[in-house]
Amino acid sequence: MNITSAEALIMDALWRREPLSAEDITAEVAVAQGWSEATVKTFLNRLLKKGAIAASAEGRRYLYRPVLQRSEFVDAESQGFLERMFDGRLAPLVSHLSERRKLTAEDVAELKRLINELEP
Repeated sequence: MNITSAEALIMDALWRREPLSAEDITAEVAVAQGWSEATVKTFLNRLLKKGAIAASAEGRRYLYRPVLQRSEFVDAESQGFLERMFDGRLAPLVSHLSERRKLTAEDVAELKRLINELEP
């Protein structure tokens, strides 16, 4: 499922708190992005068509909730990033980050701990 970065903002709001109305999402996300409620509803319709969210009627409004779990989204996005940038390999990513001094001492310690857990 291909979720755009704009749609991911809507999903983030729903993962934090559900269910939400279009008005709730507009107040929580759209104002900071400069989006109108119509723009939010366009994103909601796209997400509905993709099966990422579901809607239920409550009176004269709809309430939206995520169907796609955040962990599934993170897994797919992470794998896609690794495939696009590093041929699906994790070691070149870590190498890239270490060459640019983007790893803190805590990061290195955590990586060592993870490697030790993976080794038999």
